[in-house]
Amino acid sequence: MRALVVHCHPSPTSFTAAVRDLVLAKLNASGCEVRLRDLYAEGFQPVLTGPELAGYLSAPANRAPVEAHCGDVEWCDTLIFVYPTWWYGLPAMLKGWLDRVLLPDMAFHMPKAVGETIQPGLQHITRLGVFTTCGASWWLTTFVGAPGKRMLQRGLGALLKPRHRRAFAAHYLMDSSTPASRQKHLARVAGQMDKLIGRAVPLPAPQHRTEAAE
Repeated sequence: MRALVVHCHPSPTSFTAAVRDLVLAKLNASGCEVRLRDLYAEGFQPVLTGPELAGYLSAPANRAPVEAHCGDVEWCDTLIFVYPTWWYGLPAMLKGWLDRVLLPDMAFHMPKAVGETIQPGLQHITRLGVFTTCGASWWLTTFVGAPGKRMLQRGLGALLKPRHRRAFAAHYLMDSSTPASRQKHLARVAGQMDKLIGRAVPLPAPQHRTEAAE
């Protein structure tokens, strides 16, 4: 396995960072090759600029501003996102990563005739993991439509290998979470990672953080 982990949270001591650490520990313990993109830590610029939009369809020149990120996506066969759900969707930083990195002739292929739709370009990716936290309840998130989850699992998922393996875990009611609920969620993440990897992967101590903040 070659896993690209895209982590998106401004605080290095957040619970989201604890989830990231658990995901990385599982991957490393399994012997997987791993690349981490910590978008806030590296100061990723999420805004698709006017010049970038003007050259959006001009492949491969459209990759130049984000070539290293594009290379990571092409390299991996496993793509994992770890982020907080804000306003039921993706943080602007992560949405901007999708806008700027998943480009025509790399992530997808543009229609060639009237009435056609885009064609998938990421069918080398066989596993997709989505791990998030939500301030709202499961019921309210579902009522709104869970746009962040849908964007990744359905929108991006349609570009990956058909019938790819998936893993998902969300800690709902994060704003009123407890140490016990956070520990339970980490156990759920661990189980989902085993599912994604395809086998149970034991982890060494120490225990993972369970801070209250998303």
